[in-house]
Amino acid sequence: MQEIILIKCGELALKGLNRSTFEQMLMKNIRKKLSSIGAVKVKSAQSTIYVTPQYDDFDMDEASDRISKIFGIAAFTRACVCKKDMQDILQCINEYSKDDLLNASTFKVNAKRSDKSFEYKSPDICAMAGESILNNFPHLTVDVHNPDTIVTVEIRDFGAYIHSSQIQGAGGMPVGSSGRAMLLISGGIDSPVAGYMMAKRGIDLTAVHFASPPYTSERSEMKVHDLLKQVSQYAGSIALFTVPFTKIQEAIRDNCQEEYSTLIMRRLMMKIATKLARRQRCDALITGESLGQVASQTMLALGCTDDAAELPVFRPCIGMDKDEIIAISRKIDTFDISIQPFDDCCTVFTPRHPRTRPKLEDVIKIESAVDWQPMIVDAIENTNKIVIE
Repeated sequence: MQEIILIKCGELALKGLNRSTFEQMLMKNIRKKLSSIGAVKVKSAQSTIYVTPQYDDFDMDEASDRISKIFGIAAFTRACVCKKDMQDILQCINEYSKDDLLNASTFKVNAKRSDKSFEYKSPDICAMAGESILNNFPHLTVDVHNPDTIVTVEIRDFGAYIHSSQIQGAGGMPVGSSGRAMLLISGGIDSPVAGYMMAKRGIDLTAVHFASPPYTSERSEMKVHDLLKQVSQYAGSIALFTVPFTKIQEAIRDNCQEEYSTLIMRRLMMKIATKLARRQRCDALITGESLGQVASQTMLALGCTDDAAELPVFRPCIGMDKDEIIAISRKIDTFDISIQPFDDCCTVFTPRHPRTRPKLEDVIKIESAVDWQPMIVDAIENTNKIVIE
């Protein structure tokens, strides 16, 4: 008995003449995600992607778990392949769906006949399959409104397929279909969520982290690695650039008015991130900022920050409250990592009374009192790169 995975693409179906381009990218992502499990054949036909293992020892449980985290997939199901012969279909139902049927009290049969040349119509298939199930599993009763389990029979061009209910996919667009952007990741709750949300819209992520030893520890950097490992389960491999930021933060502390220090720090981060992003052919920056959450995230403060960025800045968390962001972080298993008590550079040298309604001209005047360019060049030259997978 051969088992495959059937995948529905959802949003990709709306792409018109460009649909095949998005499907090809999704199939490439599926092959890459499953490559370490074993060889698979991936093809698209009849608005469905077919994933067929090439060896008997292929781990279908692990494959299903990985497929559930691939963006661009609306729903999927594991299915048994059988001949387009009613007797073979009935035998496959009783064998393949046995566990589900034994553990249920009620059931329903759905039939979909896209191959109209098949001799039986959908109602006939449902009736024959239901009768066979009742004969082999006498403890069951039919419930068409709220069954414990559903057995679906699909008659397609390539064969007949038996499966149960579909499993919800990760949704969104295939990673890479919307370009590349650089995520500024600190180690808190918000930025990993922001990366996840933009990857869901098809963004291929790279990341930058600002480290300030000895004020921040090596464990703080490892925390960022752990966060990106979780995000990479959805977003694919992520190149991480760790920027030494100590000299710049000390210069801000020693030369700038304290109430403006966070704003100037954020502006210099944006300038460094922009330069790194362009080197990596990124077309935007991503941050986890949420409007009004902290002093540096007021409308005027964000405007001062954006002025220093020469690329568009995506803030997918901008209209979310903390509870909403935490809910997503729990869903993607980053919350428990984010709350580990290791400081990042955003939490050191925090001003006692930060300016919440800054004027851009004042910020630029204070910032221009120091020649930052040599420090920016030095920080970029000493940036460390690793790939998180």
